[in-house]
Amino acid sequence: MKYENLKNIIDKYAKYVIQQAKTNLSKDDKGGGTLYNSLSYDVDVETNAFLLEFLMEDYGPFVDKGVRGLNSTYPETRAALSQFRYGSGTGPKGGLTKGIDNWLRQKKFRWRDDLGRFISYKSMRYLIVQKIYHQGLKANLFFTKPFEKGLQLLGDEMLEGFALDVEKQLIFGQK
Repeated sequence: MKYENLKNIIDKYAKYVIQQAKTNLSKDDKGGGTLYNSLSYDVDVETNAFLLEFLMEDYGPFVDKGVRGLNSTYPETRAALSQFRYGSGTGPKGGLTKGIDNWLRQKKFRWRDDLGRFISYKSMRYLIVQKIYHQGLKANLFFTKPFEKGLQLLGDEMLEGFALDVEKQLIFGQK
């Protein structure tokens, strides 16, 4: 059975989520980066199922849900409830350090000390990693908000699209 109406609504939903997620990243001055450019989706139509998969960089869920730090967890956001936590021992050793080091070198980001001298990448990396490890990362919800809102906005349309497809199959015998 072909579910053309349902597939169209699912495509519409996925495009809405991606567009809104990119808008949210832009509003938080995170637009144009690798996370922004990696946002996409894939719809796989199988015999009795639709599989909608949203794709993004591996660190996207951490930006979206936030990460609990050792001390502070940003209680005003969902980071306090996040499943992600630094120091849990589940991630690769040194992953945060490598990621921050790559980010600093990619951006060619440098701080100066009180005398105007550049601080080394190693020292900057240490300071940033310690701050993030203890403080955590605030939840951004760039993806979660449009995902949930899209379901609210288009959930009824999905049901109607499915009903129309089933009705066509019953009345016209389409497969």
